[in-house]
Amino acid sequence: MSNKSRDIRRLPAGVGNFILRVLGEFRRNQGLLLSGAIAYYTLLSIVPMLILSLIVLSRLVDEEQLLQTVTTYLEMVTPGYAGVVTEQIRGFLIHRQVIGIVGFLVMLFFSSMAFMVLENAMSVIFLHRVRIQRRHFLVSAIIPYVYIFLLGSGILFVSFVAGALEKLGNRQLMIFGIAVGLQGTHGVVLYVLGMVGEVLMLTSLYLVMPVGRITFSHALYGGIIATALWESTRRVLVWYYSTLSLVNLIYGSFAAAVVSLLSIELAAVILLLGAQVIAVIDLEGKEAPSRRRSGFRT
Repeated sequence: MSNKSRDIRRLPAGVGNFILRVLGEFRRNQGLLLSGAIAYYTLLSIVPMLILSLIVLSRLVDEEQLLQTVTTYLEMVTPGYAGVVTEQIRGFLIHRQVIGIVGFLVMLFFSSMAFMVLENAMSVIFLHRVRIQRRHFLVSAIIPYVYIFLLGSGILFVSFVAGALEKLGNRQLMIFGIAVGLQGTHGVVLYVLGMVGEVLMLTSLYLVMPVGRITFSHALYGGIIATALWESTRRVLVWYYSTLSLVNLIYGSFAAAVVSLLSIELAAVILLLGAQVIAVIDLEGKEAPSRRRSGFRT
């Protein structure tokens, strides 16, 4: 059994100390400041990234179906205000002919900025790895565009599934002689696909963004925990914005931007906390052999 596996199994005995160390390292790494930077650049990137993706994908799938899919998943990021972002994207798509080559390149650059900042934030969290090995700058330059392609592919796949479910909505399945209607399955399937896609996306971020090799099991645990935390947080945000929030009264027409920024920053905090958990486990795995060699025990 590997040292990392033994470290993970020992965590329940000292879970309090482990959590305190994670929070301490997160504070020392200026996690809230990093989360704010990620949120700002994500807000700057999300609209041009979606516009470029939909311009390309609309040649393959009906534009309204794509916009419906985007709205469904934007609701997971900006609860209650996804429609505002979608309408902005819809308005731009109507005038898509104004985008020239220069405009396309500028939007492509802005689309990648969130991933660039996220990689830099991960470098701070995993500084112990960066000191030992560094990533080639060409790899860092390519990673954001690979993720943009993957996100576009995910939107395309979900749109195809959503279209197929709408066509099957009025049909029935016979299971052991019992007729089971397919009405209402549309939203459930999209939600499940969203959860699976979220776990896979976060797992891939934990695998790819840090320098060096992160074990798949660690990345998967981080992805599942971060998804669960975000789903809980998102539901609290939906309740808060719909019942107690004064954001519309205070910020008026800026409310959508403020809510989006706050929601994305909370998501970034959860993302970086998951990364910090993996980093601490990784550090403990590296510290354990040295403690055994020196005869030091904790």
